[in-house]
Amino acid sequence: MTTSADFAPLLERFFTQRLMQQRQASPHTISSYRDTFRQLMKFVQQRLHKLPSHLHLEEIDAPLIVAFLDQLEKQQGLSVRSRNLRLTAIHSFFRYAALETPTHSAQIQRVLAIPSKRFTRTLVPFLTRPEVDALLAAPDQRTWSGRRDHAFLLAAVQTGLRLSEMTGLKREDLVLGVGAHFRVIGKGRKERCTPIAKSTLAVLKAWLREPQRGDGDVLFPNARGERLTVHGVQYLLNKHRNTASKICPSLNQKRVTVHRLRHTMAMDLLQAGVDRSVIALWLGHESVETTQIYLEATLAMKEQALAQTSPPRGKPGRYRPTDRLLTFLSNL
Repeated sequence: MTTSADFAPLLERFFTQRLMQQRQASPHTISSYRDTFRQLMKFVQQRLHKLPSHLHLEEIDAPLIVAFLDQLEKQQGLSVRSRNLRLTAIHSFFRYAALETPTHSAQIQRVLAIPSKRFTRTLVPFLTRPEVDALLAAPDQRTWSGRRDHAFLLAAVQTGLRLSEMTGLKREDLVLGVGAHFRVIGKGRKERCTPIAKSTLAVLKAWLREPQRGDGDVLFPNARGERLTVHGVQYLLNKHRNTASKICPSLNQKRVTVHRLRHTMAMDLLQAGVDRSVIALWLGHESVETTQIYLEATLAMKEQALAQTSPPRGKPGRYRPTDRLLTFLSNL
């Protein structure tokens, strides 16, 4: 018979010892895992009518977790990809629990056996050059916020930095002079340098001469001089997309995000003939294989490849099986 294990202190140690001290996980990872367990605890409290601080580990079993994931997907409209991210956080905790509470190994193995859901991988969304030009022209540069937004958009689409990297940029991260670049700590706590084009550098230098707000540390601050929030960034992107769509109507059908601007930069590099390994380094990908998604997205490059091939010469016709069983299988 297994002994009872308190859930609350185990979860606290998972965050403080495992994630923060041992793995030194990024703030983005910690906040993502935190949100997962906040949602899980609310769900468990409704199901078991028990405060999260009074829970035991054996009560968080596989059927309960599956029900939680199903509720996220079916009732809250969470995508399969986001559902799988929640499951990743839960799996990470239970792998830690396996080391701390080996007496619960059977229950833990059942939780770890919950599979991720398969989903249809869509083509990478990106903006065309006319759409990018219209977006960059949208901010009113007669205002402080308009000049900030223009510099932010230009830096995002030219460097391909992630949202957290863009909002986390400090003035000291912009290295001027010969070989101007941004220096960032990206996903997986990997430091990388991203070069800046001359046209972008000119805009950034002009932005640096603007009156500072707050302590002047953040490169692209909000009106109070603080770091832009995720919602703040999406607000300005939506605002300028609406303005730009009057000039470029195709933007009406597209959602503009920093990640889509990142995809746009990757597509520009790929279509310019830049090697995949260089693009992977530029974007901070862990593996070159991650960059494969961009090869699949561009129809123009596929059409170029088709133009270099010779069309097959064959007689038109259709295969007809001669056997009744083969006919049945073919008609399934």
